[in-house]
Amino acid sequence: MIPLEWFLIVAGVIFVIGMIGVIIARNVMIIFMSVELMLNAANLAMVAFSREMGILDGHVMVFVIMTVAAAEAAVGLAIIIALFRNRDTANIDEVNILKW
Repeated sequence: MIPLEWFLIVAGVIFVIGMIGVIIARNVMIIFMSVELMLNAANLAMVAFSREMGILDGHVMVFVIMTVAAAEAAVGLAIIIALFRNRDTANIDEVNILKW
């Protein structure tokens, strides 16, 4: 049986990689994928705690989060595609349509 700490270490590493991707990347797609990576790290931690405690609430919650994440991914990708078609760039520094 794999100890809880290992799951949490892996989840922490995945979360940090995602956070670094959000901070460093200038491409909208990479930022989007990094956010998804951070969300999956949170899901992994939730499942690990649920498994450790012997309850199924965490597993069910992960399915709810994955459903919301799928909807968020569909909307996010649609926005990114529309942005790319209108601006011909995926660089976050060149997109300023939401700025005043």
